[in-house]
Amino acid sequence: MATNNSDVRAQMTSLKENIMTGVSYMIPFVTIGGIFLALGYAWSGFFGVGTESVFDATGSTGWFLAQMGTAGLGIMVPILGGYIAYAIADRPGLAPGLLLSYVIQQSTVVKSAGNALGLPAGEAAAGYLGALVAGLLAGYVARWIKNWNVPGAIKPMMPVLIVPLFTTALLFPFVIFVVGVPVAMANAVLTDWLTGLQGGQALVVGAVLGAMMAFDMGGPVNKVAYTFALGLVGQSNGAITGPMAAVMIAGMTPPLGMALSNFVAPHKYAEEMYEQAKSSTVLGLSFITEGAIPYAAADPFRVIPCLMAGSASAGAAAMALDVGIKAPHGGIFLFWISNRPLLFLACLGLGTLVTAGAITLVKPDFEEQIQRDDEPAAVTTD
Repeated sequence: MATNNSDVRAQMTSLKENIMTGVSYMIPFVTIGGIFLALGYAWSGFFGVGTESVFDATGSTGWFLAQMGTAGLGIMVPILGGYIAYAIADRPGLAPGLLLSYVIQQSTVVKSAGNALGLPAGEAAAGYLGALVAGLLAGYVARWIKNWNVPGAIKPMMPVLIVPLFTTALLFPFVIFVVGVPVAMANAVLTDWLTGLQGGQALVVGAVLGAMMAFDMGGPVNKVAYTFALGLVGQSNGAITGPMAAVMIAGMTPPLGMALSNFVAPHKYAEEMYEQAKSSTVLGLSFITEGAIPYAAADPFRVIPCLMAGSASAGAAAMALDVGIKAPHGGIFLFWISNRPLLFLACLGLGTLVTAGAITLVKPDFEEQIQRDDEPAAVTTD
């Protein structure tokens, strides 16, 4: 019996290209949103509200900058899903991919879906991993509907009405209940687990929190770790600040580590990613973990474990060295308010080096990977 894997290889190559299309359209939103948010925190840190949240200083310069930043970072995940669908089905897939990706970022919608199923969905969103799934589903379903054999009178309505509407209607329940609700339930379980870990060894807590910050880079798992650390600061009136420092440092290392790897080994990345590395440097220093998403979306099985290793190292070191910080955001711009600012920077450097070293070691040269994807698979005979 002859077995030919060329079709499977072609499908995988096509899948990667579709995801990269979504990533390429998403990058400007990551860059604009991240830099404006960083400018907002920097302005507030140097010129006004200090350690107060920039979002509480309504009407200030920092507040206006932060509004644009959150707008960019808020829309980037739906843009990813929308343009993955666009790559698969062309224009008819764009609106379903974008809208389905957007709706599962709304915690109220996901929570209500859980309530309808009688499940404790809690407060969660699907993050960029959910957008990847929604975008792929929307693209394939839209392409299937686009190929329906319909009367000539209906054909003009297919790309602007029939395909987008039917795609969204068919997938909406599945995306809400099958993608959104399980993520919310996992979020609740992780919260309870972290609460139990809080009394354990600082090294373990820091490593767990760090790995969670890198796992989905701004998604629900990341938000669980961040909310947990932020809650400890508030509940203790600023007495427990170690987890907050571990979370902030660990959230900075993914984009910094990927940028460093891209600078040191540019031959391992697509040419257009070199510009992303420059943006990722700024985003990482600003505690915008989403700056690593373009790298993770393009090569998740290599990138995500390396990001988790670097962030876990940084978080564990920060907790073990008793580094703390009261500020809930700000990154490098507010490191000086840490109880141990030099150790804060040292832990950040450690995590960045671990991330960059790990991914540079495991990632193949970009051209070699392209050739490997394009070459025909061997035919074996049993």
